Order: sequence, then structure tokens, then C-alpha cells
Amino acid sequence: MLTVADVSKTYGGKKLFIDVTTAFAPGNRYGLSGPNGAGKSTFMKILAGTLEPDRGTVSKPKKTAFLKQDHSLFNDHTALDTVMMGNTALWAARQEQAKIYEGDDHGDEAGMRLAELEGVIAEENGYVAESEAEELLQGLGIPGELQNVKMAELSGGYKLRALLAQALFGHPDCLLLDEPTNHLDLESIEWLEEFLLNYEGVLIVISHDRTFLNDVCTHIADIDFETIITYPGNYDDMVRTKAAMRDRQASQNAQRDKKITDLKDFIAKFSAGTRATQVQSRKKMIEKLQPSDIKRSNIARPFIRFEIARESGKHVVEFEHVTKDYGSGPIFNEFRAHVNRGERIGIIGNDGAGKTTLLRMLIGDLATSSGKIERGHETHWGYLPQEHEDSIEPGKTIDRWLHDFRPGADLEDVRGLLGRMLFRGDEGLKQTATLSGGERVRMLFCKLMFLKYNVLVLDEPTNHLDLEGCSSLAEGLSEYKGTLFLATHDRNVLSEACTRIWRIRDNEILDFQGKYDDFVERYGH
Repeated sequence: MLTVADVSKTYGGKKLFIDVTTAFAPGNRYGLSGPNGAGKSTFMKILAGTLEPDRGTVSKPKKTAFLKQDHSLFNDHTALDTVMMGNTALWAARQEQAKIYEGDDHGDEAGMRLAELEGVIAEENGYVAESEAEELLQGLGIPGELQNVKMAELSGGYKLRALLAQALFGHPDCLLLDEPTNHLDLESIEWLEEFLLNYEGVLIVISHDRTFLNDVCTHIADIDFETIITYPGNYDDMVRTKAAMRDRQASQNAQRDKKITDLKDFIAKFSAGTRATQVQSRKKMIEKLQPSDIKRSNIARPFIRFEIARESGKHVVEFEHVTKDYGSGPIFNEFRAHVNRGERIGIIGNDGAGKTTLLRMLIGDLATSSGKIERGHETHWGYLPQEHEDSIEPGKTIDRWLHDFRPGADLEDVRGLLGRMLFRGDEGLKQTATLSGGERVRMLFCKLMFLKYNVLVLDEPTNHLDLEGCSSLAEGLSEYKGTLFLATHDRNVLSEACTRIWRIRDNEILDFQGKYDDFVERYGH
């Protein structure tokens, strides 16, 4: 059991939660929800013990594991050793055991200590620990040949996977995971889901992957109204419950309003007459019937809709025997495809398969090794890169940054668009240099909507979006009249938005003419 008692936290002058008291039970899998800035990661750090609350206490199982974010701490260790360090008792016992064996002291005291260490190692399943760690890494997509490579030499995506495997390792009684699906491909996400569905301890997870939360969670702990309210069921269940509660409160208030109106009519009619006692009685009834406040929900959804300024030609792009080779062999070979106006193509594959490479070739940022890509007549290409830290020029307010792309546009229209993307009121005057990752992504979406491209190329656009942002994106792309090329691991977005799937695997691109759910039914991942 993990319990929280009277926990409060203010961050940057904003009250995130006040006097929160709640409990998380073993066998339940909790999704921690709330919009960007609500305090999800802050609360998770308090649970993990890496951040102190302003007041209050947290009591958690001794064997609590959390997903660390700083992989540089393990640069000098192999990925396999990094995973095994997740069980601190086992790792310490093995290190001490090795030191004794390597030393010169082989007396009785050393022998007794070795026996004690053997007991710890046996208790922690140390004799199968290495194979369990290998299995975790394999499941999360790190192949055997990389498991004994030092963390400093691995890619960023592999480092984060190793840290996730570290959190899962050693059968912890409590597991705290902040965005565990980031940098995972679809196959690894499904492996993680299966692992967590079989996990028997306390699980608390933050994720912007709606499908993941719906598949895994038995409860949602929602940060709302400066407290945490726990709802049974998955994320969609929670959204429906909150909406029903608000509708019920609104209906009760309407009934109370009508009753109050009737009572006031009676008072006005008989206040000067002989029914003074009844008038006083009705005044007291009015005092008791004041409507309850309906608090504004924390579910804030941006409104993402992509229009086109004018249609492209019917033929959008042609791939003619396209090969891309970086020297160690082709990423894909002799790819041929024709894309017509209005098709929405989802591009899937493991990390490193070549999804970003394919998108950069589409927009002309990379050359083919052989073959050619012919873009059609009147195609105007909008691109959202996966790495976008330098995509927004500093030194401007966000409304001016956006307005500069179409100087003839009405500034009020610009501010209206910003409002749709949750930059309301004075937020349009924020400096671009101060934007968070989520705010930068919303700004780049504003640019794509503002310029009304008829072809969109989006590389992992759900990174840094919260759940409602991802849902709005899925709806917006499903209604887009232009042509779409989309690389994402978000299954909800793929299911709603895409009409055709390209899967990159084993240096080939499988071109599936149909929706993502039909693709999964036929091919699996």
C-alpha cells in the first residue's frame, strides 16, 4: 500500500494540490491524469521521494521503483548492469561478494560474510537475475548485441529503454512510471502493456497514450480542483464519469433555480398580506436551496483543425525505385509507391527503422541514394520535425512570431487561433524563448493551421502533448482534406487518422491499403 497524508505543494507560486490524502492499493493500476502544468510529474517525484512536499507525508513500500530520467548517471555501466542496479540490495550484495573473492582475505570472517551475501542473493532471485534483465531489455527492443555495451555509447532512445527496464527489474512492490512509452515503438509498447497487466504490486503511471491508459489502468487518479480524485475504470471511463457528474450537478442546479423562482414569486405575492409565517418559512427554504458551484473541469482540449488554402493536384508524390543507404546497407530498398490527394498515410516501424529518414526525404531535406521522389503539381508541404527545440525563433512574442508568417493577416485572427490552442488572454504576449516543450508543439501546430498546407508531414507529433491534445489531433487529422504522412507510436491517432499504412521492417516498406486496425488484424504489429 502507498499512502499519502495531507500533502501540499506549490510550484512557481501556483498551488498544485492542497492537503491531499489518498491511498494506492496493491493489485490496482493507477493512471495519474491532468493537463500539462497540473502537477503530475511533481506529484510523482513526491511519491518517489526525489522531491519534498511543502507539507504532509508519503508512506510507500520499501521496494519501490521509479523510472529515472537522468541516464548520464549510468554512462560507465553496461545496459545489462544498469538494469540490475534497479534491485539495489542484490546489486550491492553482488558487488561486495565480487570484492571479497578478488581480495586476499579468505578467513572465517570473510567466509561468514560471503554466506550472508549468498543468502541475500538467493532471497532476491540473484541466480536468475541476469537472464531476467536480458529478457526485459529484449522485450523493450534492445537486442542482445547491445546489452553489454556501455550506456554512454547507446542512442538516447536505447538509454531510456534501459532505464525503464531498470525500474521493472527485481519484482518491486510499487512501480512509479512517468511517460514510460516515450521512445518505445509499437511492439515494445504492447510488450510493456502485457508486462504491466501481469504486475501484482502498486502501479502508478503517467502517459499521454490514451490507448495505453485504457488498456492498462484499473483506476485513474485525476489532479483536479487542487486535489486528487480517484475514479474506478480506465481513462475513458473517468472522462465519462466527470461529464456525468457535471451534467447531474447542472440538472440539480436547474431544479433548484426553478424552486427558488417559485418561492420568490410566493414571497412577492404574499409578503404584505396575512401569510407572514409562510413567507418567512419560504425565505428560509431559499437560503437552503442555493445552487452548488460547478467547478470548471481541468480537461482543457485544444481545437486542432487543419484547413487547406487550395487543393493540390490529384497526384501528390511518386516513389520510383527509391533506395536509401547510409553505408552499412540500405534502410529501405527499391521502394515504389504512388500517393494520391487526400490519402492519409501512417508510417510505423521500430526505432532506427528509417521513419524520420523517409519523412526528410519526402520534404527534400535528404537525398535518395538511388531512385527518385517526384512531387506533384501545386503541392505545398508543411513539416513538423521530431526534434523541434530550435524551430521557434526567440526574441518575439508568440502572437508576433505567428503573425510574421502571414503579415497581411488580421492580428485578431492570429490571437483567435492561439486561443483555440489554449494560449488565452495575455498568453499571446509570452516570449517564445520561455515556451515549454508542450507549448512549442502547440505553437508549431498553430503555424501549420495558419498556413493551410495541402500536404502535412508530421514526425512524432504527439510528443509533449497531453491526452486531450492527442485526442484533438486525432480528430483534426481524421477530418483533414489534404494529404498526410504521419510517423507516430500513438495507436489512437493511427486508428482515427490514417487510411493507409507503411511499415518499415527489415529494410523493406510494406504498403498496406487500409486502416491501422485492419493492418493489426492482418499483420499484428
